[in-house]
Amino acid sequence: MSHADTQSTITYYLGQCGADPSIGREQPEYLGLALRKRHELLERNPALAADWAAQYAHWQVHADSHYRCLTSTRPAEAPWYRLGVKDTVDVAGLPTRLGLRAYRHYPQRSADALTFLDPRIALTAKVATTELNIAFGAGCRNPHFPTIDPSGSSTGSAVSVAAGLCDISLGTDVLGSVRWPASHCGMVGLRMTQKAQSLGGVFPLSPRMDALGWVTRSADDLQLLFPMLGLDALLGQQQPLKERYQVAILEHALDPGLTSPAMLDMLGQARGALAELGMAPSEVRMPELWACRGDAWQLCARDAWLASAAWMRRFDCELHWSTLSALGVGEGVSDAEYQRIQQRMDSVRAGIDAWFDDAGVDFVVFPMDPNRPFDRRNPQPGDSTIPSPADEGYSQKISFTPLASFSGLPAITVPICLSSDGKAPLAVQVMGRRDSEHQLLDIARRLQGVTGLLPTRRLHV
Repeated sequence: MSHADTQSTITYYLGQCGADPSIGREQPEYLGLALRKRHELLERNPALAADWAAQYAHWQVHADSHYRCLTSTRPAEAPWYRLGVKDTVDVAGLPTRLGLRAYRHYPQRSADALTFLDPRIALTAKVATTELNIAFGAGCRNPHFPTIDPSGSSTGSAVSVAAGLCDISLGTDVLGSVRWPASHCGMVGLRMTQKAQSLGGVFPLSPRMDALGWVTRSADDLQLLFPMLGLDALLGQQQPLKERYQVAILEHALDPGLTSPAMLDMLGQARGALAELGMAPSEVRMPELWACRGDAWQLCARDAWLASAAWMRRFDCELHWSTLSALGVGEGVSDAEYQRIQQRMDSVRAGIDAWFDDAGVDFVVFPMDPNRPFDRRNPQPGDSTIPSPADEGYSQKISFTPLASFSGLPAITVPICLSSDGKAPLAVQVMGRRDSEHQLLDIARRLQGVTGLLPTRRLHV
């Protein structure tokens, strides 16, 4: 009787895993086209959609095996564009897992934000997220910047676009959950104006800061697809487009004791590009909002902790250690402090329109982060995604993303340049008034028209 050798058996099994290795390992050429160019080609020859869908089918199995960003998929016959949806947003017919290993539910209806999609956009995938939006690690790989941690709870939204598995992806942004992974993958990420009525079918983390967010490769791609998303019912009366916008750099972020030389240099390049567009930035201070950056994190932590009792009854599964650590931060926020923070938020939001009027600006610009994105080969600093006031380096950890979150404003992150070693994308945030999504897309597109897109390669896995 012969006995199978363990090593040879597993080697044979692994050799049989996956799709046909002889085809589909290189990203289809059409996925490298700007969406506007692809749109023109499809309008002239709609039959291209079927040809491209066949190429995509081979690429998907190899790419997702490598980048690990899709949690479930469904077929689409010949879509013009593919939409991915974060796995904390309900899609009828697909499971919502919330980033948990041992939980899922099957929603009867899709989230409100997905109600009126243009038929040319096919919702083809749910994409990876971190556990309950607050844990470390979604398990994805960064396609174009492999040493950089894609980070953020909407990691799958950014990675799926960067890998060419989705043309646009929907995520959620509480304190940077879309903006961080988009910027770390060299993509564009838009956080929308915070509106409770737009969040039906979206898992709530911090209801007063939760917002929808979108990721595409470029601002032009997002501007092309934005009307096709059918969001008119969720958008407020939009701020008017202008030939020239009044733009200001946030003075607080220019502190060299807070912001690294690399990010200050990147901000200088963004300033130069805006000046070239005839929108030379001034400098402004936002002392009241700036002082609330830590409050935003504490509010999120307390919201998560207050909800955790209901979570744990429903999910009945072991939570990741970093989820528990984040909840521990929330447990330490007192009821009195929680109430004070909410009152402070009310005051900030009540006065934010007047601040823009008095400052005479349309947009405020500041770096995405105080430092370049973290290298995944180095340990993530701290033991929680939510910083505690007792943490070393707290002023840097709370970063700049809470400015839009606490005020409820929309913001877009735009990659400007690469780090000096060429291994990390460096990005700015542009924060606008409430209901300025169209303005943000406009200025981001113009900004990228001057800076150009970051150099990327045709992927091969």
